[in-house]
Amino acid sequence: EERLRWYIDLGIPEDQLRLRPHETDELSHYSAGTADVEFRYPWGWGELEGIANRTDYDLTQHATFSGQDLSYYDQEHDRRYVPHVIEPAAGADRATLAFLLAAYDEEEVPDSKGGTDRRTVLRLDPRLAPVKVAVLPLSKHEQLVPLATEVADTLRPHFMIDVDAAGSIGKRYRRQDEVGTPLCVTVDFESVDDRAVTVRNRDTMAQYRVAIPELLALLRERLG
Repeated sequence: EERLRWYIDLGIPEDQLRLRPHETDELSHYSAGTADVEFRYPWGWGELEGIANRTDYDLTQHATFSGQDLSYYDQEHDRRYVPHVIEPAAGADRATLAFLLAAYDEEEVPDSKGGTDRRTVLRLDPRLAPVKVAVLPLSKHEQLVPLATEVADTLRPHFMIDVDAAGSIGKRYRRQDEVGTPLCVTVDFESVDDRAVTVRNRDTMAQYRVAIPELLALLRERLG
């Protein structure tokens, strides 16, 4: 259950996970019980991680062949025993695939012409997002790029960031949505005068103004 909760806490919906105990004929010779954490892939349920109760098999075997006493004396209860081993076996490749599949989403959103546009967004938990913050000058104007660089230099020691100045601001938002960047910080012409920036949330697309001196604290709060 604890391993199952780990995946849920990092963003995989509970209905896409299940815990499947092994049948007796599936058990390895050393196992007193094994359960798989399974993920519902697009092609069906499959193993994400296995958790095996190996009992005292490993230490008993090692003690037999090494000639060493590997038992543990419990002073509180005045007894000696060989510790049991619980083995979670998980791979980074399967977990990464599951997190990506669970995070991938497409939705219809309003466009600037009064119609709708299809948005692709990777709703990764901020702890898993490779890039935490993107700093976007509204344009390559000579007043905006230096201020965007200043903001980026302030954030870079604390987060993995990206600075993107190529293309329209809408297209740059979409690019960051597609790679799962949780927050975008836009430097516009008002920023030059009021020393504030616009922060955009990836999932809700909500935008709000934040004073540059308060930006780092706010991002730390939002990103966890």
